[in-house]
Amino acid sequence: MLKKSENHIHQAYWCVVSGSELWLVDGEVPLGSAEQFQLPEQRAVQVGEFECIPVMWLNYAELDGERPLTSLRDLLHLPQALFYQLSKAVQYGHMSQSMRFCPQCGGRNHLNHNQLAMQCQDCRTLHYPRIFPCIIVAVRKGTQILLAQHNRHVGGMYTVIAGFLEVGETLETCVAREVEEETGIKVKNIRYFGSQPWAFPSSMMMAFLADYESGEIRPDFSELKDAQWFETSQLPLVAPKGTIARALICATAEQAQ
Repeated sequence: MLKKSENHIHQAYWCVVSGSELWLVDGEVPLGSAEQFQLPEQRAVQVGEFECIPVMWLNYAELDGERPLTSLRDLLHLPQALFYQLSKAVQYGHMSQSMRFCPQCGGRNHLNHNQLAMQCQDCRTLHYPRIFPCIIVAVRKGTQILLAQHNRHVGGMYTVIAGFLEVGETLETCVAREVEEETGIKVKNIRYFGSQPWAFPSSMMMAFLADYESGEIRPDFSELKDAQWFETSQLPLVAPKGTIARALICATAEQAQ
């Protein structure tokens, strides 16, 4: 559901987004009226509901003055349904900022409130939000799990292997390729686990479990700082709760018992 605010809204969750960051009030998603928070309600778009309350999206650029912003990553503790509504607002914000011009004719795009897309004012082509498919996989060998430390991660956190789907690949082929490319390990018994929308900036994480088949760990240091087998009973600092990476790690630990 995506519709422009036409009538005065007495209470709503307000998702004011800039990139993958949101404006919070006292650490919470603003809940109340647009007037209460001095927001331009006429420019807001409803992206959904949470507990029967509208969830409204506004780009930070629509506001006057400066307000503090918080990364969406810091909001994983929120109820999952609300977190996904925030993610949706972030992805629509990304769409509106990254698709300003039509790739077909170069005309100016504007938000089409009925089609959930940007539409060219000249050739009328609709451009829908881009969603980037990614795999993420936990590999188990007996009571051990394969974990890696990525170059983009700070603080010593380890997590499971992930990567983007390439043209012509099945998801299972992508899982096997990414694990082997990043760690040198071959896997078998690849099976689907679940999925999670991941608005950084607009990915869909498709999660798998797999078993070790063969090979020795040889980390691709252009992608990773480190990769190791860890006993599931003695894990290092891992991905936070609320992420599908953490769910994969927990599921693998349970299977290893």
